[in-house]
Amino acid sequence: MTTADAVVVGAGPNGLVAAIALADAGWDVTLVEANDTVGGAVASGEVTAPGFSSDLFSAFYPLAAASPVIRDLDLAAHGLVWRRAPDVVSHALEDGPAAVMHADPDRTAAELDAAAAGDGAAWLDLCAGWQRVRDPLLDALFTPFPPVVSGLRMARRLGLADGLDFARLAVTPVRRLAKERFRGDGPGLLLTGNAMHSDVPPDAAGSGVFGWLLAMLGQDVGFPVPEGGAGQLAQALRSRAESASVQVLTGARVTQVVVSGGRASGVRLADGTLIKARHAVLADVTAPSLYEQLLSEHHLPPRLLRDLGRFQWDNATIKVNWALDRPVPWADSRLAGSGTVHLGVDLDGFVDMAADLSVGRVPERPFLLFGQMATADPTRCPPGRETAWAYTHVPHGHDWSGSLLSEHVDRMQSAVERVAPGFGDTVLARHVQSPQDLQHADANLVDGALNAGTSALHQELVFRPTPGLGRAETPVTGLYLASASAHPGGGVHGACGWNAARSALVAHGRTGVLHRAITRTAWARLLADH
Repeated sequence: MTTADAVVVGAGPNGLVAAIALADAGWDVTLVEANDTVGGAVASGEVTAPGFSSDLFSAFYPLAAASPVIRDLDLAAHGLVWRRAPDVVSHALEDGPAAVMHADPDRTAAELDAAAAGDGAAWLDLCAGWQRVRDPLLDALFTPFPPVVSGLRMARRLGLADGLDFARLAVTPVRRLAKERFRGDGPGLLLTGNAMHSDVPPDAAGSGVFGWLLAMLGQDVGFPVPEGGAGQLAQALRSRAESASVQVLTGARVTQVVVSGGRASGVRLADGTLIKARHAVLADVTAPSLYEQLLSEHHLPPRLLRDLGRFQWDNATIKVNWALDRPVPWADSRLAGSGTVHLGVDLDGFVDMAADLSVGRVPERPFLLFGQMATADPTRCPPGRETAWAYTHVPHGHDWSGSLLSEHVDRMQSAVERVAPGFGDTVLARHVQSPQDLQHADANLVDGALNAGTSALHQELVFRPTPGLGRAETPVTGLYLASASAHPGGGVHGACGWNAARSALVAHGRTGVLHRAITRTAWARLLADH
């Protein structure tokens, strides 16, 4: 048996950030990870052919580059180097010119304006609006709910009228946002493609703010990638944690959060080892995993268990990795400079794809996110070659193996072939990750769900992961949810871990007794049975 001030369960980006924040505050921290390596869904490896590095899960990191949480860790001192493609992101069409987001917003606007007069100015207007709210908005996104200080800063910058406009943007469907502001298809393709990184349909409330946020981050910080592969970001976080004296245990699966006297007092490992926690246990695991597997039901209010039964996962995912003998042969040569390319559908096709997912139907025309990684980072493969990947969302409730999987992978490669004729001839090797493969590699990716729960409005803010406080605290004293199941949700930004660490530190600070009393009272009232 060992003892630490805090035990962090799970060494994904959020768990690593949580451990760093606690250690920086002077706590003795033990970080426990079931896998043999840290990083969770931030990992890379040679799975296609020797010399070709593939990002096995996430691949590009605008949220990490913009996150004040990640930025303040000074990961450059621990070996992290960001690389960027010449262009940020594009949308390829089978029957028309591609829409391209260049690193320079003025260049993006000029091309959009050439296609439809007035769209360039409208695009720059979006960019100007982003710069106006950027800092307080990022602070609001990446701090515990409610974001009082950053919210007031935003309100002062916007005023009443512009504040109402922004609130409307936040709930406007991305399809409607594009129609209201632009004449041509290009801006709508860029905004909607970025919105589809979440699982919110393009005609649903909230999709507009996802598309706008990622598009504006693209024009601001780009879609950077770690030099050498996504795993380098994980290794930099581990190095930073160990430099703060965090004890990292890998290959150690937690099977139970131990509760004594009504508070989390440690964790038990699969081999029976008990690690005691003096102050807190922070869990970088999905909410269902924490509440249904690691905790006994008698420690939880019945209302929470009922609400958890309504928890909704985001869509499943299939990912394909390729080693190519040369760059992608795009029909539109302007796509060659984009690190990320959206393809497979047009504006109406986005809606068709979302409808398929909504009713559990396998899409015949899948929308793909496609990455050409050597375009941003030539170290990923031998000179003159390319390492590429694509992922698409698929519905839950299917056995994604055998012929069903192979047929859909063929659909994915055919979608690439339609905008890059001869693509199949460039393929040296291919590696497929089914939803089950993704979950096997990272238990947090349940059935290939990337965001630890839907990003739809009914499961965001105070509704994430269940109706409650919208914070990292749980009904068990000393236990904090530090995963993407907590506010603000999915993406590699570290905020979920940071928020959990801050909550734990506040609970044991000068006002700790008052803070714990208020939290217990709030949970008791919210979860009281009626």
